[in-house]
Amino acid sequence: MAERQDNFYLVQENVLPQVLQKTAKAKEMLKKGDAKTINEAVYAVGISRGAFYKYRDFIFPFREASKGKIITISLLLEHTSGVLSEVLKAIADARGNVLTINQGIPLQGVANASISFETANLEGDVDDLLLLLGRIAGVRRVEVVGCSV
Repeated sequence: MAERQDNFYLVQENVLPQVLQKTAKAKEMLKKGDAKTINEAVYAVGISRGAFYKYRDFIFPFREASKGKIITISLLLEHTSGVLSEVLKAIADARGNVLTINQGIPLQGVANASISFETANLEGDVDDLLLLLGRIAGVRRVEVVGCSV
């Protein structure tokens, strides 16, 4: 008999059904202490306790799923001196441990690159690091392409 394998997907919040968004919000309120009980949290976000219990174990922020994992990102970098170096420095400053770097030959002034790094000792959230990388001068695009154990 084949073993069941769970599949995981990265999905933008705005395409999730409201009940899943509200479940995630209720969990966040409980975690931060903005709500002391489940009843208080579900009332604040406008869902039933039953809906919360149905979905609570199946939705979580990307930062929780990615902690202690290996993340692979794809970047589109301008062909400018020091851009890749700044990206690597930002990952190192956040205490990410770079495992692999692959960069293609620049074409039409841009190059594709992929970087895999461990997140076990990462300071802050992966989301915050990705936003920071996207703000580096010369970085045109940053995408998560993989997350593994």
